[in-house]
Amino acid sequence: MTKLWRPRGIIRAIAVGSFAALAVGSPALADPAGPTDYLSEVVSVEPPTASIEVTVLGGDSFVQLIVAEGTEVIVIGYRGEDYLRFSPDGTVSENQNSPSKYTNDDRYGGGEIPPSATPEAEPEWKQIASNGRWSWHDHRAHWMQQTRPFGQSAGDQILEAVVPLVVDGAEVDVTVISTWQPEPSTIPMWLGVLLGILLSVGALIARARLLPAVAFAMPASAFALLVGVWQYFSLPSETGPRPLWWVLPAIAMACAMVGVVAGMRRRWFIADAALLAVGVEHLMWGLFKRSGLNAAIIPTNAPQWFDRFATALSLVTGVGFIAVALWWLFGSSTGRVRQRVSGSTEPQGSLHPAQP
Repeated sequence: MTKLWRPRGIIRAIAVGSFAALAVGSPALADPAGPTDYLSEVVSVEPPTASIEVTVLGGDSFVQLIVAEGTEVIVIGYRGEDYLRFSPDGTVSENQNSPSKYTNDDRYGGGEIPPSATPEAEPEWKQIASNGRWSWHDHRAHWMQQTRPFGQSAGDQILEAVVPLVVDGAEVDVTVISTWQPEPSTIPMWLGVLLGILLSVGALIARARLLPAVAFAMPASAFALLVGVWQYFSLPSETGPRPLWWVLPAIAMACAMVGVVAGMRRRWFIADAALLAVGVEHLMWGLFKRSGLNAAIIPTNAPQWFDRFATALSLVTGVGFIAVALWWLFGSSTGRVRQRVSGSTEPQGSLHPAQP
């Protein structure tokens, strides 16, 4: 158990698994919803109609349109062209010759527009949904710069714009405003930091007393998994919710369960390696979600404070669990002795040499 190739092999396995998770969890869209400081809201639909429902998702990331069955709606693009078509049977189609289609691939309008996509081109419709619902980046509904609005501050309205529709042949204007939101409270973040420190210290103390240290990873993994699943299912599939929101904490939870079983059987090397894997997954997840710690809005239906609490908790426990696991795997002579005797028939703490 003391051969160097074993720890290195475990670390390599952790690295391969993490990169595999990143590959599997790559977002379907170039620019999914992310944390933001701006809240966009639909303030009017003129003339009013009960056959459509328009909302903004993710703070200001996506405009969502739901059309009642039997109603036809055309969403007009930025250059006056037909961009989206909602048919009476619920089919949603996108005009492949609409410049807006390519501009909307990126939140800040960086999509490359092919020469064939012009306002004058004959629409080429491609079905993209069949349930009368679709969500898309609409640059009329959010702040288009990565810098703060000049001369304005939190609480100020930063834009007002109209998204034009044609509903059963009649023009309908959807007015959207966006407001700069104040910074969130830091209390949930610091509570997560405090609990993360306590869990990390608990893991160190427990391992010194021959208890499964990785058991202290279970609460943090459960919180992260709940937050990740909640966020993933908060957004429709067309907005590209990121599987990494739940994949990484799911791997951490699985490793923690393996580590607890190994620790109960005094398989310390496996338990410590599992704790290292849990720490890596927690640190990756926390870094992946760190922008939500100080953003006003996180794209999730979960309580915003809970998301920030779990993110801070994962960042701290990620570092703490990695440190504890590396100490027992490499830095503790006592740990190495226990690893050597963990598979023997000699009771722990015996003064006699271990027998195979």
